[in-house]
Amino acid sequence: MIWAMILAAGESRRMGKPKLLLPFKGKTIIETIVESVLKSKVDKVLTVLGSDKEKVEERIKNFPLEIAFNSDYKSGMLSSIQCGFKALAENAQAVLIILGDQPSVSSEVIDKIIAAYRRTGKGIVLPVYKKERGHPLLIDTKYRREVEKLSPQTGLRELVYNRPEDILEVKVRTSSILRDIDDAEEYRKELEKSKK
Repeated sequence: MIWAMILAAGESRRMGKPKLLLPFKGKTIIETIVESVLKSKVDKVLTVLGSDKEKVEERIKNFPLEIAFNSDYKSGMLSSIQCGFKALAENAQAVLIILGDQPSVSSEVIDKIIAAYRRTGKGIVLPVYKKERGHPLLIDTKYRREVEKLSPQTGLRELVYNRPEDILEVKVRTSSILRDIDDAEEYRKELEKSKK
């Protein structure tokens, strides 16, 4: 089974308000992402919540997904990834790590990554746009224990750095894999792009 792990625990410090609840294409950012993920070929969806847990959960409670709460969310993104890995079912084969603030990542991109994983069996699959790596990335659960031991200073980069022989880069035709929303200016630009 291939899972998607949506990271939705961040504090939105640079935005100054809960960015996942901001409007995007007639919904909120988090709803837009959840819908794209559910349209893809993932088997199960897990959303990791932290900051503004109740408000975000209210927005996604009617979707068919599981929720994990990262009580240590102030420690940063790696703590949410580790929390998510602990919450994965034992039969999970691989997990796609999806950033909660990337509303323009499509189900087509997700499906391309899954297809590449199924075709090659590589343990780490990354989308690439114009030679630049982005998100979401897929990690085989054979690395579960390794992910749980990663240091917050280096995060997932350490795993990627240590396993060059097991990495597959998948070329995509969209820069959406490189764009996330951290502040008001990035939000404005993403809204502009979404209208094109």
